[in-house]
Parts: sequence; C-alpha cells; structure tokens
Amino acid sequence: MRWTYADSRLAVGLRRLLSRFGISAPKVAVRTHIPWYWRVLATIAVLSISFALAGWIYDAGRKIAGFDRRETEQEIATLRDRVEELQNEAVRLRALTNAGESSVQIERTAQEQLIHQVKALELENSRLKEDLAFFESLASSEKKEGGVTINRLQVTPDGDAGHYRYRLLVAAQGGKKDRGFKGSIQFVINLQQEGKSATMVLPRSGDDSAKQGFNVDFKHFQRIDGSFDVPVGARVISVEVRLRQDDATIASQTITL
Repeated sequence: MRWTYADSRLAVGLRRLLSRFGISAPKVAVRTHIPWYWRVLATIAVLSISFALAGWIYDAGRKIAGFDRRETEQEIATLRDRVEELQNEAVRLRALTNAGESSVQIERTAQEQLIHQVKALELENSRLKEDLAFFESLASSEKKEGGVTINRLQVTPDGDAGHYRYRLLVAAQGGKKDRGFKGSIQFVINLQQEGKSATMVLPRSGDDSAKQGFNVDFKHFQRIDGSFDVPVGARVISVEVRLRQDDATIASQTITL
C-alpha cells in the first residue's frame, strides 16, 4: 500500500512536468517591445489625421449643402468694407449737419438781434415823435406865462419783484427859460400790501445822501430816469411825482399803474 501511494504521487508529478512540453503545453505569445513615446506619437498622429479628416468631411458637407467658407469670408470682408464706408459717410454727414445747425443758429441769432434793433429803433422813433410834439408844444407856449412842467412820466416794473423804473421830462416854459430852475423831485407812491393801503415817500426824510440823487438843475429841460424799490409782495397803485423848490411844490403829475 505504501508503494502504491508513493507511486501514484510520483506519477502525478511526472504527468504535470510532461504537460509543459508536450502537445498540451500552454501557448506562449512573443511580442516585440515598443517604447511608450512611440506609442504616444502614433496616437497623436492618428488623432490628427482623424481631426483633419473630420474637418474635410465637414467642409465638404457644407459645400454640398451650398455653404462655401471662402465665399462667406469674402462676403464678410465686403460687408465690413461697406460698414466702414457707411460710418465715414455718417461722420461726414454729421459734420455737415453740425455746420448747418451752426449756420442756422448764427442766422437765428442775427435775426433776433435785428428784431431787437428794430424794436429799439421803433421805440426810439416813438420817443423822437413824442419829443418833437413836446418841443412843438414848448414853441407854441413861448408867449404864455412862464412855468415849469412835468411831462411824459413813465413807471414800469423792472424784472425783480418790487423793483420799478421811472422816466420823466421836466421843462421850463416862457420866462422861466431865461432864469433856469434848481430844485428837486419827490415821489409819493401809493401801495396795496396785505390788503391794506400804504404810502411811501421818496426820498425818505433824514436821508441826505439819497436826496442828492433827486436834485434837478436845468435851464430849458431835463430828462430824469432812475429806479426805486417797494416791499416784496406790495402792489403799486399809483405814483405821484412832485417838482419842488424851496419846500414848495411847483408842479406835479400822477400816473396810475
């Protein structure tokens, strides 16, 4: 029994050894060793060829579908040139428009100045006509009794609230022309303020510096103009101008606003 057991173990070992060299031996593959960088280069080459082929196929497909890249690029270049040309034309037209607007503005300004000049000339013409009529009345009163008169009194608001301008003409008639006149003018202004009536006299009493601006000294006639202020919110009802000499009123004239 011992020999049989040993004999069987030996037989099994021999069979395993013989199986490695016989017909039933496992197949062995022999491969050539290729470095890794050659493999990487080969992979890159294959991918490049694949991408190039894919691009060619894509372009070919677009050409077949009626879309040519070269024609598109040429059309885009043409459109860019056209856009640049239109932009240059727009700049030129904008410059011409600005120049035209400047010319129109200059013409409008000149026209407005001419309108103001015409209005000023019309006012001056009206004043000259009034002066002519006044001097004609003076000439016609040469033989009349001498005296001093106030003529052409005007009081008008002047922009700011409570600010007024006045104009008047004082003249000597008859025998007064030879002697002349020295005196002052006085304003009596009737106001309506907060529903109440009030009176303001100019120049104010005790204000000697202001009185100097109201003095008059003439032989034949004198134009007088100036301005005065009333309290803000007050409404001027009427203005009386008095021509005074030696604390006595020689002549007066009233205007209602």
